[in-house]
Amino acid sequence: MRTARIKVDAGEGVAVYHVMTRTVNGEHLLDDVAKEVLRKQLWQVADFCGVQVCTFALMSNHFHVLLRVPQKSEVTDAELLRRYAVLYPKPTKYQTAQLDVIRGQLVKDGPEAVTWRSRQVALMGDVSQFMKLLKQRFSVWFNRSHGRYGTLWAERFKSVLVEGKSGVMRTMAAYIDLNPVRAGLVEDPKDYRFCGYAEAVAGNATARRGLDLLFEGGTADNWRSTQSAYRQILFGTAAGPREHGHHIDSEAFERVVAQKGQLPLQAVLRCRVRHFTDGAVLGSKAFVAEQLNHYRRATGRRERTAPRDVPRVTDWGDLCTLRGLRKHPFG
Repeated sequence: MRTARIKVDAGEGVAVYHVMTRTVNGEHLLDDVAKEVLRKQLWQVADFCGVQVCTFALMSNHFHVLLRVPQKSEVTDAELLRRYAVLYPKPTKYQTAQLDVIRGQLVKDGPEAVTWRSRQVALMGDVSQFMKLLKQRFSVWFNRSHGRYGTLWAERFKSVLVEGKSGVMRTMAAYIDLNPVRAGLVEDPKDYRFCGYAEAVAGNATARRGLDLLFEGGTADNWRSTQSAYRQILFGTAAGPREHGHHIDSEAFERVVAQKGQLPLQAVLRCRVRHFTDGAVLGSKAFVAEQLNHYRRATGRRERTAPRDVPRVTDWGDLCTLRGLRKHPFG
């Protein structure tokens, strides 16, 4: 039976998610052209859904997004029309004619306008609707442009509910931006076009606002300060990777874990940390326990579950997850 996704109710407050999905059979289907289309659609769908992309990484057979979903609030008709235009910048003749009718109906709150409004609002402020819309739109483009049909994605997307504390979000964001580094594609994520950090460095104001969300009091007007602080997390230095040596081989990592030692955060983030992708909830013990209680009340399940400590292999505080990992958590 499919496990219910752990989410924060839209009316309860802000929620942060690490979401990821993989292509069917893990095939390396996404070349640079496909990644560019997916990158543009990512920003479009996020704007339409009213959610904020903190950062992302688009790889050849999967992608990651750190997504902030604000508490749901009323959206004006003018804003609905603006968002609709973002999603459909080149509407068909049918869509144009339909929209003309809707605009006229919105003025007097006619029945067609009420139906249209409720249909649009239902797609907003929800991580599931965001991912569904993004994956569907990209699948349509990919299948048409490659002369194929059928499913493009292997399964429903995975998600980890992330505590909204800046430190936890920064750690997860850096882990996501370092995907191309772990894959051996670049030494510095700023050189990988298809990640949030590279977009921010290139001057994308929306990408910069996403990274600013990771730092309390950060603003787009203070990008230099945000970038310096973020590079401290990525490399342990604000200037850049002074050496290419943050990587650690699996045997050395195993020895550190066995001896309950610690490594620099920059080295750990260059390894696969399955708690960040499979842990269901990531944050302090109190945060994980709170989400577990909500889940129990909503589903009646996980009565024997308790927050699981993430091994203190680095200085990332008292991180916990909800789900126990049967496979080795680091790689």
